Amino acid sequence: MSNRTLAILKPDCVKKNLIGNVIGKITDAGFKIKAVRMTKLTKDSAEGFYEVHRERTFFNDLVKYMTSGPCVPIALEKENAVEDFRLLIGATDPAKAAEGTIRKLYAESIEQNIVHGSDSDENAAKEISHFFSKKELLENYPK
Repeated sequence: MSNRTLAILKPDCVKKNLIGNVIGKITDAGFKIKAVRMTKLTKDSAEGFYEVHRERTFFNDLVKYMTSGPCVPIALEKENAVEDFRLLIGATDPAKAAEGTIRKLYAESIEQNIVHGSDSDENAAKEISHFFSKKELLENYPK
């Protein structure tokens, strides 16, 4: 059974002009793009998206970073989407990420780590709905 996950190509990815490289890695790994857009998050949108981290010490820096420039949210579909995508992107700290992962290849730091990936099926559904309506998810194309 296919399921979904959310990727966000973060502002550092966009600034470094790596959108095509990263999307190529994602599609080469067998993910189907169900919806994609480029947007610039507002402070309210970023705070809402990262609400789960509000009490963490890095919350304000994360919101500031995610609103610093455009980002590219992408709804992805594949069997075992969440787990497979997290393997593809690698550890949050690129120094600890496995060879060949997106973060090992392109990220500079824990703070600027190129890409977000949902951490559970439940969060993936919430995160996808933060950016995309059901109509935008191309439910019938491609199967």
